[in-house]
Amino acid sequence: MKMKEKGSFTVMRRLIIVNVLLLLCGFCSTIIAQPDPPRPVIITVNSSQPLAFGAFTPGASGGTVTVIAAGGTRSSTGTVILLGMGIIYTPTMFYIKANPGTVISLLSGSPTIINGSNGGSLSLQVNDSFPASPFVTTVSYLEQTTVLIGGTLTVGSIASNPPGYYSGTIDVTFVQE
Repeated sequence: MKMKEKGSFTVMRRLIIVNVLLLLCGFCSTIIAQPDPPRPVIITVNSSQPLAFGAFTPGASGGTVTVIAAGGTRSSTGTVILLGMGIIYTPTMFYIKANPGTVISLLSGSPTIINGSNGGSLSLQVNDSFPASPFVTTVSYLEQTTVLIGGTLTVGSIASNPPGYYSGTIDVTFVQE
């Protein structure tokens, strides 16, 4: 019986020594952080596709038309009726080139007023983005990251927003962090 206890003690002692050595080896491993990006940091942004809301009619009291960045779906509120008519609706699209690991945030200003060809004006607010802001670029500088941005139009009544073509400019700032 003493032999079994001595053998059991020896096995236990070996297990403790092996565990201590494994633990020490884990502390000796080299940890490598992400390297700093080349300086100066260069980011290029190119617009590829406009933000378009397609055809709709405001109805008696108006409402909103929203285009979502992820998936490019469109919805309305109030008395706004979405029309097909073959007129496209799309989120705006930008191509970004940046070094891998660059953190980019999107900033949009206050709502923009866009004017119609037959009078009237609409308020446009830039909304969500895909990928969601902030995001980290993961591809090499030679490749590009596609960024989609949606928006919401606030539409007045049919009297204040007559049929026509409405266009304007939005300001979006890409901030490298």
